Amino acid sequence: MSADDDAKWLEWVTKQFENIAGEDKEINLEEFKTALKVKESFFAERFFTLFDSDGSGSISLDELLKALNLLTHGSETDKLRFLFQVYDVDGSGSIDPDELRIVLKSCLRESAISLPEEKLDDLTMALFESADKDNSGAITFEELKEELENFPEVMENLTISAANWLKPPATEKSTRQTPRYLTPAYWHNNSRKLLFMCCYILVSIFLFTFAAVKHVSAGGWVMLAKGCGQCLNFNCTFIGVLMLRRCLTWLRATWVVRVLPLDQHVLLHQLVGFAIFGLSVVHAIAHLINFVSLTLSDGTYQLWEYLFTTRPGIGWIYGTASITGVILLLLIILMLICSSTFVRRSGHFEVFYWTHLSYIWVWGLLIVHGSNFWKWFVVSGFLFLMEKIVGITVSRIGGTQVVEVNLLPSKVTHLVIKRSPFFHYKPGDYVYFNIPAIAKYEWHPFTISSAPEQQDTIWLHVRSLGQWTNQLYEYFRQPELLGNEPKRLTRNLRNKKHQRSAQEHLGNLIASNDSVLANKEDMVELTSYKPRQRCQNEPSEVNVKLDCTEVPQPREVSTKLSDNHRYCNIKCYIDGPYGTPTRTIFTSEHAVLIGAGIGITPFASILQSIMYRYRMRKQNCPNCSYSWCENVKDNEMSLRKVDFIWINRDQKSFEWFVSLLTKLEMDQADEEPQGRFLEMHMYMTSALSKNDMKALGLQMALDLLAKKENRDSITGLRTRTQPGRPDWAKVFQKIAEERKGKVHVFFCGSPVLAKTIKAQCEHFGFKFYKENFQ
Repeated sequence: MSADDDAKWLEWVTKQFENIAGEDKEINLEEFKTALKVKESFFAERFFTLFDSDGSGSISLDELLKALNLLTHGSETDKLRFLFQVYDVDGSGSIDPDELRIVLKSCLRESAISLPEEKLDDLTMALFESADKDNSGAITFEELKEELENFPEVMENLTISAANWLKPPATEKSTRQTPRYLTPAYWHNNSRKLLFMCCYILVSIFLFTFAAVKHVSAGGWVMLAKGCGQCLNFNCTFIGVLMLRRCLTWLRATWVVRVLPLDQHVLLHQLVGFAIFGLSVVHAIAHLINFVSLTLSDGTYQLWEYLFTTRPGIGWIYGTASITGVILLLLIILMLICSSTFVRRSGHFEVFYWTHLSYIWVWGLLIVHGSNFWKWFVVSGFLFLMEKIVGITVSRIGGTQVVEVNLLPSKVTHLVIKRSPFFHYKPGDYVYFNIPAIAKYEWHPFTISSAPEQQDTIWLHVRSLGQWTNQLYEYFRQPELLGNEPKRLTRNLRNKKHQRSAQEHLGNLIASNDSVLANKEDMVELTSYKPRQRCQNEPSEVNVKLDCTEVPQPREVSTKLSDNHRYCNIKCYIDGPYGTPTRTIFTSEHAVLIGAGIGITPFASILQSIMYRYRMRKQNCPNCSYSWCENVKDNEMSLRKVDFIWINRDQKSFEWFVSLLTKLEMDQADEEPQGRFLEMHMYMTSALSKNDMKALGLQMALDLLAKKENRDSITGLRTRTQPGRPDWAKVFQKIAEERKGKVHVFFCGSPVLAKTIKAQCEHFGFKFYKENFQ
């Protein structure tokens, strides 16, 4: 750091110290805990003890500066010495297993990770045995230093993340020469949308000009009103076209998808909605000013008569143009306010839903208001009406039942729904779902999380975020629903049948798509591995180096029903399916699927379908259990590589789809000549990264135990769960270096994260698709 940076840092730390210490100019333990914002008091107490160099029971400004200077500007050895002192609880100069266990237990709490006591013992011994090089029964400073040399990236940034309040705010330096919206990468990634928007603007300008010129003789304000009115005719028709979901789903299967931005129809619908609001306000103001002019010049009618009566005879149906115009403006303002993100995302979806139905009144009033609107509306209105009739007919005739419910952590409801033989969909599609017992007239969109190859049932995973979804979760928690389950003896007979046939069909459970995933109660535990030699009959042209590779062998299948998992028979209706951007995934070469939280649901369906097609390519040796996959393209799938990234806030969220992910790993038990077809990457944002002193030991232990057991301690998967958030620049850099073909990134999750990922995609030249349906 330069002298100026040092001076700024000193000034900032002094200011923060004064805010925390108060008048006594000293920081006691409680003030230190509050300022540090750590979850586990163990680390606060250890850091406080080490900061309090004179043992006075409080930290002075000089002591704080000395300690922070060591952590921020000190050498690697200085930082390691501090870390060693944190772990050396009794100050004996060495770390014994019990001390290490205390530290790791605190690390678990700090990272919001819950593990059994036995697993904590395993983690402790894995790290201790690796660090105790001389088997002396204690870890010395030199041994800890040698162990940490295996993690060189950690030593570069070893800090206390919770002490960020003592870091001066970073001064942002603008390095971008060209605005993002003018870069070639942005135009390439948004070419269809930008071309469409240019055409839309040109059409609007033409319509405005044509209508305004026709009324030159009436004056400027009338020209403005008529120009806006003609644009409103077009926009109020076009906004309905953008929500013809069945037509758009059909168009996705044609060449039109390569020309029009069908994937962004919801965004365009919103933009047209804002345009309607703006045009309506200008249209109303222009007419109002014109009425004021007529009132002053003519005097035949007062202003209020022009606005609220039919006496002036303005309009083609009984002079109702002014009255209908006022009502239309109020309805449009109401719809705009109630469709805002704040209303839809704050648990008031029903307000948005019911007020948005005002579009029926808007279209009806527009027909009465303007003499030309019906000419614009007749074709699109007919298509819209047909879509609604077909949707209602299909959904009502095709009524089905929720046959199984599983209440998952974080208030996620997993619904298993009986599938009609006439219900066909693509991976990633969504449906509108209705349960009359909860709300007779409410339909809500949810992504189908099961694969199309699953014939008998479809899955929905519903996160409780709003009023209806919370009602759904609470509805299936009610004990009285047990009366709707199959009869007790019938249920017991079904359970016995599951148990009796489990071992008989175990091989099919591994190879078939209708495996353990079709019923959540079938849990395959991968606890034993049997080594086998390479097959002698393997084709010579497949260069597979798998001598003595371990293949997982399922040991036990168990059936379990609990209070959160039950059979039922609840009437429901489904409207759909409707297509999404993810339909293009099978035409990609290298697909990157990114799900944040419950955003995994479309990818659950896609991953199952991908692996089903992958298994169709798989070859099995007739003389042994060895299998391999032929890396060939087909007409249905051009994929050469799939990277799946799942980001969760907490540990429990991984339980939503852990059985599915386990099975996907089983499908790839054997290595392949050109690397794994599917790679999974798990991130837990509540867990502290390896660079933090409060998590370093835990992450090292998790790494060591994962290598030893070939399984992650957090999820039970082979894939190691990474702490913190992904470094997207590094993630995409690695993907680009693999050179598996054109990279298409598919995302489902929060809009804030979507912007970050989209910016990185533009930087690397990747195609970006965001799951977005309403």
